[in-house]
Amino acid sequence: MDTYVKMAQNGRIVVPSALRAEVGLPTGGDFLARVENGMIILEPHKMALERVRRLVRQYAPADQGGSVVDELIAERRAEAARE
Repeated sequence: MDTYVKMAQNGRIVVPSALRAEVGLPTGGDFLARVENGMIILEPHKMALERVRRLVRQYAPADQGGSVVDELIAERRAEAARE
């Protein structure tokens, strides 16, 4: 949906309710703002977080029943014991 939006003199813009409803963002929600290919992208915080989680999952080892945190702690303790 394309909607005309005007920026005020102080740099503020109002995101119309129809656009907020389309992405499921209530009034007063948080956005992540970035520039991409010369455009300003406003991404709802929850959507940005999910996008990053999907990205990280690509590189995280498959869950093998253990905790990555527990594994890291065990490695650090082993290193400390060797010193």
